[in-house]
Amino acid sequence: MAAYFIAQISIQDPDGYQKYLEGFMPIFDRHGGRLLTISSKPVEIVEGNWAGEGIVLMEFPDMAAARAWKDAPDYVELAKIRRKTATVNLVLVEGL
Repeated sequence: MAAYFIAQISIQDPDGYQKYLEGFMPIFDRHGGRLLTISSKPVEIVEGNWAGEGIVLMEFPDMAAARAWKDAPDYVELAKIRRKTATVNLVLVEGL
């Protein structure tokens, strides 16, 4: 069953964040990830509050693959750059 990461994101240091992006796809691809949407533009808030300027929606084949990506040593190291350059709220949910 597919699994999805949903991220709210606000980038504070675009140049620094670019370094994160440069290393992102090889690791992501290796774990079977698929980007469904990515936007650095403000989202349209339909109801309630939204804690970020943009959104990233990522799909993985299953929860195991999603967790393997998140916990991969090379991604853990890369995520340090993301944390220094952007504010992110990230959730993982299993699909239907």
